[in-house]
Amino acid sequence: MSVVSKGLENVIIKVTSLTFIDGEKGILRYRGYDINDLVQYGSYEETIYLMLYGKLPTRSELNQLKEKLNEEYDVPQEVLDAIYLMPRDADAIGLLEVGTSALASIDKNFKWKENDKEKAISIIAKMSTLVANVFRRKEGNKPRIPEPSDSYAKSFLLASFTREPTAEEINAMDKALILYTDHEVPASTTAALVAASTLSDMYSSLTAALAALKGPLHGGAAEEAFKQFLEIGDVNNVEKWFNEKIVSQKNRLMGFGHRVYKTYDPRAKIFKNLASTLMSRNTEAKKYFEIAQRLEDLGIKQFSSKGIYPNTDFYSGIVFYALGFPVYMFTALFALSRTLGWLAHIIEYVEEQHRLIRPRALYVGPEHREYVTIDKR
Repeated sequence: MSVVSKGLENVIIKVTSLTFIDGEKGILRYRGYDINDLVQYGSYEETIYLMLYGKLPTRSELNQLKEKLNEEYDVPQEVLDAIYLMPRDADAIGLLEVGTSALASIDKNFKWKENDKEKAISIIAKMSTLVANVFRRKEGNKPRIPEPSDSYAKSFLLASFTREPTAEEINAMDKALILYTDHEVPASTTAALVAASTLSDMYSSLTAALAALKGPLHGGAAEEAFKQFLEIGDVNNVEKWFNEKIVSQKNRLMGFGHRVYKTYDPRAKIFKNLASTLMSRNTEAKKYFEIAQRLEDLGIKQFSSKGIYPNTDFYSGIVFYALGFPVYMFTALFALSRTLGWLAHIIEYVEEQHRLIRPRALYVGPEHREYVTIDKR
Protein backbone atom coordinates (compact mmCIF):
# COMPACT_ATOMS: atom_id res chain seq x y z
CA MET A 1 0.00 0.00 0.00
CA SER A 2 1.29 3.44 -0.91
CA VAL A 3 2.01 5.76 2.00
CA VAL A 4 1.68 9.52 1.63
CA SER A 5 4.11 11.60 3.69
CA LYS A 6 2.31 14.89 4.19
CA GLY A 7 4.68 17.79 3.65
CA LEU A 8 7.32 15.24 2.56
CA GLU A 9 8.19 14.92 6.25
CA ASN A 10 11.24 12.68 6.74
CA VAL A 11 11.41 11.93 3.00
CA ILE A 12 15.05 12.03 1.89
CA ILE A 13 15.38 13.56 -1.59
CA LYS A 14 19.18 13.88 -1.86
CA VAL A 15 22.43 13.09 -0.13
CA THR A 16 24.55 16.03 0.94
CA SER A 17 27.92 16.88 2.43
CA LEU A 18 26.85 20.47 3.06
CA THR A 19 24.82 20.67 6.26
CA PHE A 20 24.29 18.37 9.22
CA ILE A 21 21.48 18.85 11.74
CA ASP A 22 20.81 16.96 14.95
CA GLY A 23 17.38 18.18 15.95
CA GLU A 24 17.39 16.39 19.29
CA LYS A 25 20.71 17.80 20.49
CA GLY A 26 20.45 21.19 18.77
CA ILE A 27 23.51 20.76 16.57
CA LEU A 28 24.06 22.54 13.24
CA ARG A 29 27.23 22.09 11.17
CA TYR A 30 28.32 23.32 7.75
CA ARG A 31 30.72 20.87 6.08
CA GLY A 32 31.46 19.45 9.56
CA TYR A 33 32.13 22.79 11.26
CA ASP A 34 29.90 23.76 14.18
CA ILE A 35 27.80 26.88 13.61
CA ASN A 36 29.04 28.40 16.87
CA ASP A 37 32.69 28.13 15.75
CA LEU A 38 31.96 29.52 12.29
CA VAL A 39 30.18 32.54 13.75
CA GLN A 40 32.77 33.15 16.46
CA TYR A 41 35.93 32.71 14.42
CA GLY A 42 34.97 32.96 10.76
CA SER A 43 33.42 35.36 8.28
CA TYR A 44 30.69 35.11 5.68
CA GLU A 45 33.28 35.07 2.90
CA GLU A 46 34.96 32.08 4.52
CA THR A 47 31.57 30.40 4.72
CA ILE A 48 31.00 31.05 1.01
CA TYR A 49 34.29 29.33 0.19
CA LEU A 50 33.59 26.47 2.59
CA MET A 51 30.13 25.73 1.19
CA LEU A 52 31.19 25.92 -2.45
CA TYR A 53 34.64 24.29 -2.30
CA GLY A 54 34.33 21.99 0.72
CA LYS A 55 37.12 23.44 2.85
CA LEU A 56 38.08 26.60 4.69
CA PRO A 57 40.15 28.93 2.49
CA THR A 58 43.75 29.92 2.89
CA ARG A 59 44.39 33.65 3.17
CA SER A 60 45.28 33.77 -0.52
CA GLU A 61 42.11 31.89 -1.51
CA LEU A 62 40.02 34.15 0.71
CA ASN A 63 41.50 37.28 -0.85
CA GLN A 64 40.80 35.93 -4.34
CA LEU A 65 37.19 35.25 -3.34
CA LYS A 66 36.78 38.77 -1.99
CA GLU A 67 38.23 40.21 -5.19
CA LYS A 68 35.75 38.17 -7.23
CA LEU A 69 32.83 39.42 -5.12
CA ASN A 70 34.00 43.02 -5.46
CA GLU A 71 34.20 42.62 -9.24
CA GLU A 72 30.68 41.18 -9.60
CA TYR A 73 28.36 43.60 -7.77
CA ASP A 74 27.29 45.39 -10.93
CA VAL A 75 24.07 44.34 -12.68
CA PRO A 76 22.65 45.42 -16.07
CA GLN A 77 20.72 48.68 -15.98
CA GLU A 78 17.64 46.87 -17.28
CA VAL A 79 17.53 44.82 -14.07
CA LEU A 80 17.56 47.92 -11.87
CA ASP A 81 14.97 49.53 -14.14
CA ALA A 82 12.68 46.53 -13.70
CA ILE A 83 12.84 46.88 -9.90
CA TYR A 84 12.40 50.65 -9.88
CA LEU A 85 9.46 50.51 -12.29
CA MET A 86 7.54 48.58 -9.65
CA PRO A 87 5.46 50.56 -7.10
CA ARG A 88 7.09 51.39 -3.76
CA ASP A 89 4.54 49.34 -1.86
CA ALA A 90 5.37 46.17 -3.81
CA ASP A 91 6.32 43.15 -1.73
CA ALA A 92 10.08 42.95 -1.11
CA ILE A 93 10.38 39.28 -2.09
CA GLY A 94 8.21 39.96 -5.14
CA LEU A 95 10.71 42.64 -6.15
CA LEU A 96 13.58 40.20 -5.65
CA GLU A 97 11.78 37.75 -7.91
CA VAL A 98 11.56 40.51 -10.52
CA GLY A 99 15.31 41.03 -10.24
CA THR A 100 16.30 37.36 -10.44
CA SER A 101 13.86 36.73 -13.29
CA ALA A 102 15.31 39.69 -15.18
CA LEU A 103 18.81 38.32 -14.73
CA ALA A 104 17.60 34.90 -15.91
CA SER A 105 16.25 36.54 -19.07
CA ILE A 106 19.51 38.37 -19.76
CA ASP A 107 21.92 35.55 -18.86
CA LYS A 108 21.15 33.51 -21.98
CA ASN A 109 24.30 31.43 -22.30
CA PHE A 110 24.18 29.57 -18.99
CA LYS A 111 25.38 25.97 -19.03
CA TRP A 112 25.64 23.61 -16.09
CA LYS A 113 29.04 22.22 -15.09
CA GLU A 114 30.89 25.14 -16.68
CA ASN A 115 32.52 27.13 -13.86
CA ASP A 116 29.46 26.56 -11.65
CA LYS A 117 31.16 27.70 -8.45
CA GLU A 118 32.56 30.87 -10.01
CA LYS A 119 29.09 31.57 -11.39
CA ALA A 120 27.64 31.11 -7.91
CA ILE A 121 30.06 33.69 -6.47
CA SER A 122 28.98 36.17 -9.14
CA ILE A 123 25.32 35.55 -8.29
CA ILE A 124 25.95 35.97 -4.55
CA ALA A 125 27.49 39.38 -5.28
CA LYS A 126 24.58 40.41 -7.49
CA MET A 127 22.05 39.30 -4.90
CA SER A 128 23.57 41.89 -2.55
CA THR A 129 22.89 44.51 -5.20
CA LEU A 130 19.32 43.31 -5.71
CA VAL A 131 18.45 43.24 -2.00
CA ALA A 132 20.01 46.64 -1.33
CA ASN A 133 18.07 48.15 -4.22
CA VAL A 134 14.80 46.49 -3.24
CA PHE A 135 15.22 48.31 0.07
CA ARG A 136 16.21 51.57 -1.61
CA ARG A 137 13.25 51.36 -4.01
CA LYS A 138 10.79 50.82 -1.19
CA GLU A 139 12.34 53.70 0.76
CA GLY A 140 12.11 56.01 -2.25
CA ASN A 141 15.88 56.31 -2.72
CA LYS A 142 17.92 56.21 -5.91
CA PRO A 143 19.72 53.06 -7.12
CA ARG A 144 23.12 52.28 -5.71
CA ILE A 145 25.62 49.54 -6.54
CA PRO A 146 27.63 48.13 -3.61
CA GLU A 147 31.17 49.45 -3.54
CA PRO A 148 34.17 47.14 -3.21
CA SER A 149 35.39 46.71 0.35
CA ASP A 150 37.06 44.15 2.60
CA SER A 151 33.67 42.83 3.72
CA TYR A 152 30.57 41.61 1.87
CA ALA A 153 28.45 42.69 4.85
CA LYS A 154 30.00 46.16 4.85
CA SER A 155 29.48 46.65 1.10
CA PHE A 156 25.85 45.60 1.47
CA LEU A 157 25.13 47.94 4.39
CA LEU A 158 26.87 50.86 2.64
CA ALA A 159 24.71 50.31 -0.44
CA SER A 160 21.52 50.02 1.61
CA PHE A 161 21.87 53.11 3.79
CA THR A 162 23.09 56.66 3.41
CA ARG A 163 25.26 56.40 6.53
CA GLU A 164 28.47 54.63 7.44
CA PRO A 165 27.76 51.41 9.35
CA THR A 166 29.60 50.88 12.62
CA ALA A 167 32.02 48.02 13.14
CA GLU A 168 29.47 46.46 15.50
CA GLU A 169 26.75 46.62 12.81
CA ILE A 170 29.02 45.12 10.15
CA ASN A 171 29.93 42.30 12.52
CA ALA A 172 26.26 41.60 13.31
CA MET A 173 25.32 41.57 9.62
CA ASP A 174 28.21 39.25 8.83
CA LYS A 175 27.16 36.81 11.56
CA ALA A 176 23.51 36.94 10.48
CA LEU A 177 24.57 35.99 6.95
CA ILE A 178 26.41 32.94 8.31
CA LEU A 179 23.49 31.88 10.50
CA TYR A 180 20.94 31.88 7.68
CA THR A 181 23.30 30.36 5.06
CA ASP A 182 21.78 26.89 4.93
CA HIS A 183 19.52 24.46 6.74
CA GLU A 184 19.48 21.29 4.65
CA VAL A 185 16.36 21.07 2.40
CA PRO A 186 13.49 23.25 3.70
CA ALA A 187 10.74 24.40 1.33
CA SER A 188 12.76 27.04 -0.55
CA THR A 189 15.77 24.78 -1.10
CA THR A 190 13.48 21.99 -2.26
CA ALA A 191 11.83 24.38 -4.73
CA ALA A 192 15.25 25.39 -6.05
CA LEU A 193 16.24 21.73 -6.40
CA VAL A 194 13.07 20.90 -8.33
CA ALA A 195 13.77 23.74 -10.78
CA ALA A 196 17.46 22.86 -11.10
CA SER A 197 16.65 19.18 -11.66
CA THR A 198 15.05 20.20 -14.96
CA LEU A 199 18.42 21.81 -15.83
CA SER A 200 16.90 25.25 -15.66
CA ASP A 201 19.44 28.02 -14.99
CA MET A 202 20.67 29.19 -11.58
CA TYR A 203 18.73 32.47 -11.58
CA SER A 204 15.47 30.69 -12.41
CA SER A 205 16.16 28.20 -9.64
CA LEU A 206 16.64 31.11 -7.23
CA THR A 207 13.33 32.59 -8.39
CA ALA A 208 11.63 29.30 -7.53
CA ALA A 209 13.30 29.36 -4.11
CA LEU A 210 12.16 32.94 -3.50
CA ALA A 211 8.57 32.02 -4.32
CA ALA A 212 8.65 29.35 -1.61
CA LEU A 213 10.50 31.59 0.83
CA LYS A 214 7.77 34.24 0.59
CA GLY A 215 5.32 32.26 2.73
CA PRO A 216 4.92 33.13 6.42
CA LEU A 217 5.56 29.54 7.46
CA HIS A 218 9.08 29.69 6.03
CA GLY A 219 11.05 32.86 5.34
CA GLY A 220 8.25 35.13 6.48
CA ALA A 221 8.36 33.73 10.01
CA ALA A 222 10.82 36.37 11.25
CA GLU A 223 8.45 39.12 10.13
CA GLU A 224 5.51 37.42 11.82
CA ALA A 225 7.47 36.92 15.04
CA PHE A 226 8.47 40.59 15.16
CA LYS A 227 4.89 41.69 14.48
CA GLN A 228 3.97 39.95 17.73
CA PHE A 229 6.40 42.20 19.59
CA LEU A 230 4.92 45.25 17.87
CA GLU A 231 1.41 44.17 18.82
CA ILE A 232 2.38 43.62 22.46
CA GLY A 233 4.05 47.03 22.57
CA ASP A 234 5.29 46.95 26.16
CA VAL A 235 6.93 44.31 28.33
CA ASN A 236 4.15 44.77 30.91
CA ASN A 237 1.59 43.57 28.31
CA VAL A 238 3.32 40.28 27.51
CA GLU A 239 1.57 37.99 29.97
CA LYS A 240 -1.92 39.34 29.17
CA TRP A 241 -1.27 39.05 25.42
CA PHE A 242 0.12 35.52 25.77
CA ASN A 243 -2.83 34.28 27.82
CA GLU A 244 -5.35 35.77 25.41
CA LYS A 245 -3.73 35.07 22.03
CA ILE A 246 -1.80 31.87 22.66
CA VAL A 247 -3.42 30.08 25.60
CA SER A 248 -7.10 31.02 25.19
CA GLN A 249 -7.36 31.54 21.42
CA LYS A 250 -4.74 28.87 20.66
CA ASN A 251 -2.98 30.98 18.04
CA ARG A 252 0.47 29.90 16.96
CA LEU A 253 3.39 31.53 18.77
CA MET A 254 5.50 32.67 15.81
CA GLY A 255 9.22 32.06 16.14
CA PHE A 256 8.60 28.94 18.22
CA GLY A 257 8.82 25.35 17.05
CA HIS A 258 10.66 23.72 14.16
CA ARG A 259 10.06 20.70 11.94
CA VAL A 260 13.55 19.38 12.75
CA TYR A 261 14.64 20.87 16.10
CA LYS A 262 13.05 19.47 19.24
CA THR A 263 15.22 21.63 21.46
CA TYR A 264 16.51 25.22 21.40
CA ASP A 265 17.62 26.18 17.88
CA PRO A 266 21.39 26.87 18.11
CA ARG A 267 21.00 29.79 15.70
CA ALA A 268 18.39 31.38 17.97
CA LYS A 269 20.88 31.50 20.84
CA ILE A 270 23.39 33.37 18.70
CA PHE A 271 20.78 35.77 17.31
CA LYS A 272 19.66 36.43 20.89
CA ASN A 273 23.23 37.39 21.86
CA LEU A 274 23.54 39.63 18.79
CA ALA A 275 20.25 41.35 19.62
CA SER A 276 21.39 41.85 23.21
CA THR A 277 24.58 43.54 21.98
CA LEU A 278 22.91 45.80 19.41
CA MET A 279 20.07 46.96 21.68
CA SER A 280 22.48 48.99 23.84
CA ARG A 281 22.43 51.75 21.21
CA ASN A 282 18.82 51.45 20.13
CA THR A 283 16.06 52.09 22.69
CA GLU A 284 13.31 50.69 20.45
CA ALA A 285 15.29 47.51 19.83
CA LYS A 286 15.84 47.25 23.58
CA LYS A 287 12.10 47.46 24.18
CA TYR A 288 11.39 44.66 21.72
CA PHE A 289 14.23 42.56 23.09
CA GLU A 290 12.76 42.77 26.59
CA ILE A 291 9.34 41.82 25.21
CA ALA A 292 10.89 38.87 23.36
CA GLN A 293 12.71 37.67 26.46
CA ARG A 294 9.55 37.69 28.55
CA LEU A 295 7.57 36.03 25.76
CA GLU A 296 10.28 33.39 25.40
CA ASP A 297 10.03 32.53 29.11
CA LEU A 298 6.27 32.03 28.85
CA GLY A 299 6.55 30.09 25.60
CA ILE A 300 9.15 27.67 26.95
CA LYS A 301 7.09 27.11 30.09
CA GLN A 302 4.02 26.38 27.95
CA PHE A 303 5.53 24.34 25.11
CA SER A 304 8.92 22.86 26.04
CA SER A 305 7.31 19.58 27.17
CA LYS A 306 6.24 19.15 23.53
CA GLY A 307 9.73 19.82 22.20
CA ILE A 308 8.80 23.34 21.06
CA TYR A 309 11.44 26.02 21.64
CA PRO A 310 12.51 29.31 20.02
CA ASN A 311 13.75 28.94 16.46
CA THR A 312 16.10 31.19 14.51
CA ASP A 313 13.32 33.60 13.53
CA PHE A 314 12.39 34.57 17.08
CA TYR A 315 15.29 36.99 17.65
CA SER A 316 16.64 37.60 14.13
CA GLY A 317 14.07 40.31 13.43
CA ILE A 318 15.32 42.33 16.40
CA VAL A 319 18.85 42.15 14.98
CA PHE A 320 17.68 43.34 11.55
CA TYR A 321 15.55 46.06 13.15
CA ALA A 322 18.48 47.27 15.25
CA LEU A 323 20.57 47.47 12.05
CA GLY A 324 17.97 49.86 10.62
CA PHE A 325 15.83 47.60 8.44
CA PRO A 326 12.02 47.76 8.60
CA VAL A 327 9.93 44.63 9.10
CA TYR A 328 9.16 44.27 5.39
CA MET A 329 12.84 43.58 4.67
CA PHE A 330 13.38 40.69 7.07
CA THR A 331 12.55 37.94 4.57
CA ALA A 332 14.65 39.60 1.88
CA LEU A 333 17.62 39.62 4.29
CA PHE A 334 17.00 35.90 4.86
CA ALA A 335 17.16 35.45 1.08
CA LEU A 336 20.42 37.39 0.86
CA SER A 337 22.06 34.87 3.18
CA ARG A 338 20.28 31.73 1.97
CA THR A 339 21.30 32.37 -1.65
CA LEU A 340 24.59 30.65 -0.82
CA GLY A 341 22.81 27.58 0.55
CA TRP A 342 20.45 27.38 -2.42
CA LEU A 343 23.32 27.58 -4.89
CA ALA A 344 25.50 25.09 -3.01
CA HIS A 345 22.66 22.56 -2.94
CA ILE A 346 21.70 22.84 -6.60
CA ILE A 347 25.34 22.62 -7.68
CA GLU A 348 25.84 19.55 -5.50
CA TYR A 349 22.67 17.96 -6.88
CA VAL A 350 23.26 18.65 -10.58
CA GLU A 351 26.96 17.82 -10.54
CA GLU A 352 26.89 14.71 -8.34
CA GLN A 353 23.45 13.08 -8.33
CA HIS A 354 21.32 14.64 -11.01
CA ARG A 355 17.94 13.12 -11.73
CA LEU A 356 14.72 14.92 -12.69
CA ILE A 357 12.63 15.33 -9.53
CA ARG A 358 9.27 13.87 -10.46
CA PRO A 359 7.24 12.53 -7.50
CA ARG A 360 3.95 10.70 -7.75
CA ALA A 361 0.50 11.28 -6.25
CA LEU A 362 -1.82 8.70 -4.73
CA TYR A 363 -5.10 8.85 -6.68
CA VAL A 364 -8.24 8.72 -4.49
CA GLY A 365 -10.85 9.96 -6.98
CA PRO A 366 -13.69 8.01 -8.66
CA GLU A 367 -13.14 4.96 -10.85
CA HIS A 368 -13.85 5.03 -14.59
CA ARG A 369 -16.88 7.16 -15.45
CA GLU A 370 -18.82 7.14 -18.71
CA TYR A 371 -18.81 10.49 -20.47
CA VAL A 372 -22.29 12.02 -20.89
CA THR A 373 -22.69 14.62 -23.61
CA ILE A 374 -23.82 18.05 -22.49
CA ASP A 375 -27.39 17.80 -23.92
CA LYS A 376 -28.03 14.67 -21.79
CA ARG A 377 -26.74 16.00 -18.44
